[in-house]
Amino acid sequence: MTESIWNGFKRLDFQFEGRDCILVCPDSACEGNKWLYRTEYFGAFPDLELAMLKEGYHLAYMQNTTRLCPESDTDMRPKFCDYLSEQFGLNKKCALVGMSCGGMQAVYFAAKYPQYVACAYLDAPVMNYLSWPFALGIGQNDCSQEFIDNMGIGLSELINFRNHPIDQKENLLKSGIPIMLISGDSDKTVPFCENGQLLWDYYRANNAQIEVIIKPGGDHHPHGLSDNTPIVKFIQRYY
Repeated sequence: MTESIWNGFKRLDFQFEGRDCILVCPDSACEGNKWLYRTEYFGAFPDLELAMLKEGYHLAYMQNTTRLCPESDTDMRPKFCDYLSEQFGLNKKCALVGMSCGGMQAVYFAAKYPQYVACAYLDAPVMNYLSWPFALGIGQNDCSQEFIDNMGIGLSELINFRNHPIDQKENLLKSGIPIMLISGDSDKTVPFCENGQLLWDYYRANNAQIEVIIKPGGDHHPHGLSDNTPIVKFIQRYY
C-alpha cells in the first residue's frame, strides 16, 4: 500500500484480487463511514467527489478489466465493497458515481447487487449499445471495434441481444435504489434520447421516482453541473 496526496486529501493505492485500487480519505469521516464508488474514469471531472470528501465521504475506485463492463467486473464489485468494509471500516453500502461507461457499470451493479448500493448518480450513462459504441442512431462516436474486441459480441449478435444496460431496468426499479440522472440534451457521443431517456421514460411509465436534470445545449463533456449542490444534496438525502 502506498500513500500520497490527491487534491489535498490522503490517497491510498493498493491491490485487491490483482486489481489496482484507490481509496481517498476525508480529513474527518462522516457518521457511518459512507463512501462514493467511482465506477470508471477515476480523476475525471472530480468536483463532485471533492465536495463530498469535504462532507466526510470516502472515495474509492477499483480497476476494471475493460470499461465495457463484462459480467466478471460486475461480480467483483461486491467483493471489493466487502473488503473496504472489513479492512477500512467503511459502510457496507456505497453511493455510486457513474459517468458515461461508468454509468453503464453502475446500472449493472445496482441491478444485480442492490444490497450494496444506497443511491446512484448516473451522468450521461450508456444504456443502449446500439447507440454507443455502435453509433447506429444519431451518435457520432463509433467505438464498435473496441466492444467487439473486448466483449466478443459483433453487430449481428447485438441485433438480438437482450442484456443492454437498459434491460436491467426492471431489477433496478424493483431495488428501490434512488437515482439521479443528469445529461446534456445535445450529447453527440451518448445521445440522451437513445440512452438516459429510455430509463427516465420507464420510471415515469411506472410512476417511479427518479431525479433528472437535463442540461440545455449540453454535450457529453463536461460531466457534472456548474454547481454540484443538487447532486451533493441528493446523495446526502438518501445516504
